[in-house]
Amino acid sequence: MKLEKASRSVGALRNRKLRGPRLSSGPLRGIAEAFDGQNETRTTLETFAIGAMFDQVLEAANLRLDPMTSGRYRFERDTESIGGRSKRGLDVRVHDIETGRAREIITLSGGETFIAAQSLALGLSDIVEMTNGTIRLDTIFIDEGFGSLDTENDAGTLDQVLQVLQNIVGERRAVGLISHVPLVQQAVPNGFSVCKGVNGSRIEIRSV
Repeated sequence: MKLEKASRSVGALRNRKLRGPRLSSGPLRGIAEAFDGQNETRTTLETFAIGAMFDQVLEAANLRLDPMTSGRYRFERDTESIGGRSKRGLDVRVHDIETGRAREIITLSGGETFIAAQSLALGLSDIVEMTNGTIRLDTIFIDEGFGSLDTENDAGTLDQVLQVLQNIVGERRAVGLISHVPLVQQAVPNGFSVCKGVNGSRIEIRSV
């Protein structure tokens, strides 16, 4: 009995000594738990910071996506929960103006997916330049994807995309397009073609 009583006394003394440090360190432990994702959304500080930057990229990308889709689509970050577990909040979906609902990127057509990818790339380059004044992305190369765009009266979606890219050139960037689509080649006044031959390939320069 004496040993048990002594053990309880030691335990009570230890608790009294730890009570002060626990109380004083409470705010710091709360911050540490929030940083570690032990919060309602299960989001770490790193994911939260990336998500905040991602929102800026999506806003910049929407400025490109709007004219290329005639205002039909708009990017938004998907932060909904699935199966009771919260997503990391870094998934992207598009809001469809025609249906009034958000849809997954994978439900877009081939041409729409290409437009979405280009809009995101351009939005990302805008934010990179804006947040770091020492970085300038003066030249962008876009490789293929134009073949998946529909045409209407020799223009359609392709014409919308090319118009946005031409506006970018007029602003502050040079855009290099790599494509086998004749309409794209006709829309680009300066460039070169790679022609195959029996003795190998050769380059033919095109200019106005």
